[in-house]
Amino acid sequence: MIRRELVEEERWVSPERFNRTLAVYQVLPGPEAHELCVYFGLLAGGRPGGILAGLGFMLPGLLLMLALSAFYVSFGLASPTVASLFAGAQVGVVAIVVRAVHRIGAGALRDRWLLCLAVLAAAAELARVPFAIGLAACGVAYVLSRRRLVAMAVAVAILLAAATVLFALRRPGFAGAAGSPGRVAARREAPVGAVFASGLRAGLLTFGGAYTAIPFVRHDAVERNGWLTDRQFLDGLALGGILPAPLIIFGTFVGYVAAGSAGALAMTLGIFLPAFAITLSGHATLERVVQNRALHDLLDGITAGVVGLIAATSVHLFRAGVSGWRRLALFAVALAVVYLWKSKAAVAVVVLGCALAGLAL
Repeated sequence: MIRRELVEEERWVSPERFNRTLAVYQVLPGPEAHELCVYFGLLAGGRPGGILAGLGFMLPGLLLMLALSAFYVSFGLASPTVASLFAGAQVGVVAIVVRAVHRIGAGALRDRWLLCLAVLAAAAELARVPFAIGLAACGVAYVLSRRRLVAMAVAVAILLAAATVLFALRRPGFAGAAGSPGRVAARREAPVGAVFASGLRAGLLTFGGAYTAIPFVRHDAVERNGWLTDRQFLDGLALGGILPAPLIIFGTFVGYVAAGSAGALAMTLGIFLPAFAITLSGHATLERVVQNRALHDLLDGITAGVVGLIAATSVHLFRAGVSGWRRLALFAVALAVVYLWKSKAAVAVVVLGCALAGLAL
């Protein structure tokens, strides 16, 4: 949509300039569509233009999600009808996340090393190895493999595998260990600063799209701090999937459930701040930096690790959202639809369709 408007309709940007800019932000962290808006706003009106364009991209979704989050917390949990709608929508969301693992992996896992690192990262996440360790190991191992230092790369991979086994032994039944699947968590108000830090972490570690933010936000909100349950997290993803906004706006919902309106604004600010800061700090420097081959290899390895994290997260979400043969059958239908139907409307249609099916069931 951004390309059609800026390149084809308004002719503010040449196709070559647009493609070169997109290539830069696909490498760097942050939601790339938002970064494109900020950058082209910067070209048109300096830093004020960049800030206004970035706000224009995110504000409609923020306001809509704030309103829906307030309704959800105040009224949604008490209504059997709304609860049934969300129960069905959760199944659709799980199918969409599973499809995203395959779609992102197909583009990111270009060789056997990257595939093996993704599998290792998924196992490490299921064993609850701190994700920073897994991502760092994946990045370093891939850089070493590209430098033909195979023995050293294998040694790093073995160390990650050993850490996975040690953490698994400390947590029996680790493959099923997830946040509480119940709908209503033992609610405790989260510190706004902690919510902001969680959003900032997600914004700095998101490579190429909103789906890569899911495991980081879930880790902080569900597993680490208990601000939400997995089912509540799925509800937020469902709302993000049907709104006319980037999916990453689900972070606003997470912040609202964690700490009210202040938490929603803090989480959203944290997620989008890196995109503003990185883009406005100097695009020309960024273009030179991303031409560094070593940086590409490091980020390729980290991206493989992120694919593994999303895969592990899909396991947790499946266990929370798909129970019983009816939901399993609905999940199979939803998964078939998102695989066979390539339309951009598929996400919203699947979420809404599953919600109605949940109500019927």
